[in-house]
Amino acid sequence: MNKNKTHFLNQNHNRMNILLKFEELGQFLLSIFLFSLLPYTWWIFPACLLLPDLSMVGYAFNPRMGAWIYNLFHHKLMGIAVYGIGFFLTNPLLMLIGIILFGHSALDRIFGYGLKYPDNFKHTHLGWIGQGNTR
Repeated sequence: MNKNKTHFLNQNHNRMNILLKFEELGQFLLSIFLFSLLPYTWWIFPACLLLPDLSMVGYAFNPRMGAWIYNLFHHKLMGIAVYGIGFFLTNPLLMLIGIILFGHSALDRIFGYGLKYPDNFKHTHLGWIGQGNTR
């Protein structure tokens, strides 16, 4: 591949990564908005935002179980489902849990942390953590 084509592809890749990060930012801002509709004081949101990372405890057993448990708590559909159940049951706590799961996952994606593969904690659907990935 010639140098100009490689430069062009790298520019497009970087632009796409920026676009995707803005999409994740929008989702994170949506989680803040949805939280503002709940009957909780403002500090509950930042206090709970990192709680989904407790799911890393599965890595104490082995990488396969760690990835499974981590992905369960970091998949956005799980957050949407829990929020939806809370909405239909008029249960603010379930709605809060769903918002936290969704918002946390969006924030993780902004910083380049994705769903885990079972071979290694640093191997995610966005690439390898800490190896110059921009997404």
